[in-house]
Amino acid sequence: MNLDFSPVFADFDALLRGAVVTIEVTAGALLLGCVMGLLVGIGRLNPQRRVIYHLCSTYLLFFRGTPLLVQLFIWFFGLPQFGVTLPAFACGVLGLGMYSGAYVSEIVRGAIQSVDRGQTEAARSLGMSSGQAMRIIILPQAVVRMIPPLGNEFIALIKNSALVSLLTIHDLMHEGQKIISVSYRSLETYLVVALIYLALTTIAMVILRKIEHHLRAGGMVQ
Repeated sequence: MNLDFSPVFADFDALLRGAVVTIEVTAGALLLGCVMGLLVGIGRLNPQRRVIYHLCSTYLLFFRGTPLLVQLFIWFFGLPQFGVTLPAFACGVLGLGMYSGAYVSEIVRGAIQSVDRGQTEAARSLGMSSGQAMRIIILPQAVVRMIPPLGNEFIALIKNSALVSLLTIHDLMHEGQKIISVSYRSLETYLVVALIYLALTTIAMVILRKIEHHLRAGGMVQ
């Protein structure tokens, strides 16, 4: 078997442009996922607020219990049946973000619950409302504790973003498939695409480790 990478490297610029799109989709999805995760995570802290709690639990059940690919197809192919047509990029960010939010919500909930309850009681004794105690005392500590697991979620999103190529988004995977359609060098193309994904996740891991190390050095992460 002879490997020929020349057709792949001839269009390497296209792969790099696709990698940029992959980063953009991932970053947008992570931002949306953090917002949804924060709202849902806080919403599931108090079962006594039954409506909010059950809505958040239903969100969690659906987005964690169904395949990401099916969810992406619902956004891309399902919404137009209700007269709502979004660009493929928006559907990709929305699909990945809502999916990620279900996992981020558990990270948020766990981080908040890991903060000593005595700090909430101390804040209340100072005259703070529950909302003020959460915003000023609890969340800042919880956010620091969320960083390591959020980093893992970011890396998972980079890999899961390959599915958005099925929505005709010109990401790294989509550009690789275009090269294959012309050159018929599937093995070589997928190997190069895999190495680029590996480079993206490795860079992300290095950055996240530096952030975590900095926080540990400052005594902010236990």
